Amino acid sequence: MIELEILENYKDEVIRRLNNRNIIDYSELVNSAIKLEKKRKSLAKEICDISRGINLLNDEIYSLKKENKDTSELIEYLKERKKYLSECSTNLKNIEIDIKKTLSNIPNIPYKSVPVGGSSKENIVVYQTEIDEKLIKKPHYELIKEFNIIDFDLGIKLTGAGFPVYKGKGAKIQRALVNFFLDEVTNSGYVEHEIPIVLNEDSFFATGQLPDKENQMYRVDDNFFLILTAEVPLTNLYRNVIVEEDSLPIKLTGYSPCFRREAGSWGKDVRGLNRLHQFDKVEIVQIVKPEESYFTLETMRIVVEKIVKKLELPYRILKLCTGDLGFNSAFTYDLEVYSVGQDKWLEASSISNFETYQSNRLNLKYRNTVSGEKILLHTLNGSALALPRILAAILEWNYDGEKIIIPQVLRKYTNFDLIEKF
Repeated sequence: MIELEILENYKDEVIRRLNNRNIIDYSELVNSAIKLEKKRKSLAKEICDISRGINLLNDEIYSLKKENKDTSELIEYLKERKKYLSECSTNLKNIEIDIKKTLSNIPNIPYKSVPVGGSSKENIVVYQTEIDEKLIKKPHYELIKEFNIIDFDLGIKLTGAGFPVYKGKGAKIQRALVNFFLDEVTNSGYVEHEIPIVLNEDSFFATGQLPDKENQMYRVDDNFFLILTAEVPLTNLYRNVIVEEDSLPIKLTGYSPCFRREAGSWGKDVRGLNRLHQFDKVEIVQIVKPEESYFTLETMRIVVEKIVKKLELPYRILKLCTGDLGFNSAFTYDLEVYSVGQDKWLEASSISNFETYQSNRLNLKYRNTVSGEKILLHTLNGSALALPRILAAILEWNYDGEKIIIPQVLRKYTNFDLIEKF
């Protein structure tokens, strides 16, 4: 959530930058949050004054009783004040709930250097590799049938569309990619975690998936959901934690299956591995001091780029415009790999800086060793990487007309060099 202090001190600038997202006019929500906060402060002050008055009344009644004087009127008045205090306390809790609800519907403020734009068409390409002309251009969804490595029909039989079954060398290359990705990021200093894939509502609220992405999530029961990404459990490891300054930065990674209903997305190209309900992904997360987060964002981007370079895949980096920016993000890079068989770019990673948006929900701070002050941290995350579209690009880019050649860097993980037709 956006810090209330920022809304109060920079209201006009915040509204201007939020409205660049081209979703709704956020002025009403921002003004409502500020108004509620003023009510909260006023009521909190009144509660303090009432409590102080009650303490003075208790002292006075005690003194009068010692002198055997009548205290009945004061006791009645004390009861009234206590009743009123209870009513005020209830009102304060309700106002705090209303503030939380209002703030949870306001997205993050786009960073000052995020390009203003209405849709993905206005994203900016900041880097793109040269793409050599390739004579054989066959889409991966045809290759996986020819080489019998992924079976979508079996997935439909077991669950439904979007839940593929990987088999034989298809399953092995999946495992190889996960191990390769994890080795790469742990060699860059990220600490590996094995994390739950079912989490409670508090965890999803803390990282901003609720209420924003509820229609994309699979609910297990009234309080639990399957994860959209390992970002959620990894970041929530530090919910309600005060971090000591000398333990920063915190670098986390983990592999997980990810589950997305992809509600409203089925008008897009969903053939093959382009869009799935269940897929595998390795995630990286960093928790850092505010002044270090944009440098950290660049280092995370470099980690992801190195992995794709080692796979020898053509790729490009996009800076997302305000209209394509995620609800929680202040700044996002997308990494896309080129699908030669489909002649299109496929998103394989997003690397984002959330600034204090998540840490404010998480109540995640660090203690300054000099001042002792508790300061909200910045959180960042990135996919390193999501497997389906990387695998699609590998299959298409390495098909020579007869066989699929495994990228050199993966061979020690697969223990085979080729995928051949049976």
